[in-house]
Amino acid sequence: MRVAVVGGTGDFGLALAQRLAQAGVEVVIGSRDAERARAKAAEVSAAAGAANEDAVRDVDLVVLATKADAALQTAASLVDALDETPVLSVASELRFTKHGVLPTEDARSIAERMQELLRGPVTAGLHSLAAASLAHGAAEGDALVCGDDEQAKQLALELAGHVVTGRALDAGPLASARALEGMTAVIVNLNKRYKGHAGVHVTGL
Repeated sequence: MRVAVVGGTGDFGLALAQRLAQAGVEVVIGSRDAERARAKAAEVSAAAGAANEDAVRDVDLVVLATKADAALQTAASLVDALDETPVLSVASELRFTKHGVLPTEDARSIAERMQELLRGPVTAGLHSLAAASLAHGAAEGDALVCGDDEQAKQLALELAGHVVTGRALDAGPLASARALEGMTAVIVNLNKRYKGHAGVHVTGL
């Protein structure tokens, strides 16, 4: 499998690219700055680094790993380059308040809004994984992935299985991204309160 990680020079994207490369996945790191992408690719033994528009061409799956506030804008800028290539959205839109971290007030997930922009199928997942955990190896726990296109979802599940100690689990249709993205707020609150790196274990399956 050949995977492009857009936003691959950021903390999460770079840690994800490193884990995938170590698992034998052919990874291309994408960035707005091609030179920076190439430098980071060499740093984590990824196959290549390139400007985003070039990184997403001729790959099986694109992981959009930019920060949440740039995710939709980045997706919109890559519509033609992506064409019908499947995209895995990992972003969560959060609100930081004095009472704690809250999910977005928008009824739709980032992944659902992204699907309205792109021609190819969008899946969502990896929201329970933190850059700090991936930086030190496979993240402890399970990874949850959702989507409406079965083939795209299988690609995302295969990718997820490379970066966690537990299982990659099918969490249903893309509408489930609302819950997965909201779960990030819960995990951030747990990490703040207990000074840890929480993950998710699903029992009973």
